[in-house]
Amino acid sequence: MKVKYVLSVILILTLLCIGAFGYVYSIVMSPQIELDETVYVYIDKSDTPETVMEKIMEAANLRSVQGFRLLAWHNDFSKQMRTGKFAVKDGDSMHALYRRIVSNQQTPVKVTVPATRTIEQLVGSVCRQLMMDSLELVEFTTSAPYYTRIGYSKETLPSLFLPNTYEVYWNISPERLMIRLMKERRSFWNDDRKAKAAAIGLTIEEVATLASIVDEETNNDAEKPIVAGLYINRLKRGMLLQADPTVKYAIGDFARKRILKADLETDSPYNTYKYKGLPPGPIRIPTLQAIESVLNYTRHNYIYMCAKEDFSGTHNFATTLAQHNANARRYQQALNRLDIKK
Repeated sequence: MKVKYVLSVILILTLLCIGAFGYVYSIVMSPQIELDETVYVYIDKSDTPETVMEKIMEAANLRSVQGFRLLAWHNDFSKQMRTGKFAVKDGDSMHALYRRIVSNQQTPVKVTVPATRTIEQLVGSVCRQLMMDSLELVEFTTSAPYYTRIGYSKETLPSLFLPNTYEVYWNISPERLMIRLMKERRSFWNDDRKAKAAAIGLTIEEVATLASIVDEETNNDAEKPIVAGLYINRLKRGMLLQADPTVKYAIGDFARKRILKADLETDSPYNTYKYKGLPPGPIRIPTLQAIESVLNYTRHNYIYMCAKEDFSGTHNFATTLAQHNANARRYQQALNRLDIKK
């Protein structure tokens, strides 16, 4: 009887162990997630193991993640946890998802670098798309030790940024992001573009500076090569650029619709009514379209331009001062009719 009892106990314990093993195997290794399409979990620096599991349940519409919880407990997930964007896929087991996170198998994100008027605006937009503090990135990019080390000044720094969409990791650091953007810049400025800039007589930074003026002069992409050609004509003739956007930049008011005589007296190296040549640096982050418009500018004889009186955003171009004055009068009359004083 004792032997039968012992054997019975051993059998029951064995069955319980098998059952427990089967249950653990099921919740850890078997497919647990059913989805129509892949979803993503974003893990940031403030997350804990518990909040990560909550994010997984919400993203995959799960009632429980016991398998993940068991793995987290057994492997001390708090020490293995990674930040980033991680995929949660149809057919995933908790083990597959756990391994994806702790082995840092991130899914890249597409981040758009916009053509903004200030670096601070650009940083704000970029940081909203990444796990990055905007203050940290601003301090990093606009610190003199940093931009002088990479060959820029405070004035030329905006020429570093090329508005485009890039694929990076969501938890990328400010330094790694800037390294990536500099790599993209080097790739963009290939031998062909450098040769075109040299043929015009401009450095890369000067091309960006002129492109920024072109961007502020017109939103019409078809017109940008014409505007670029006009300013290049003025540069070649040694004329003042007399670009209104540079005056707006100098007085700190891009919303200004009418430039006054007093504005033209502003003593700033950015005031191209007072100082010959290009200003010290870009007056905004230039678009790729404007940069290409400078490099491939339209050859013509125009040296004057004035906004059209129909406020279409395009311009009347002229080769003589008399033609320009006539165009300017029509525009001034249109402003007067609308009582626009500045």
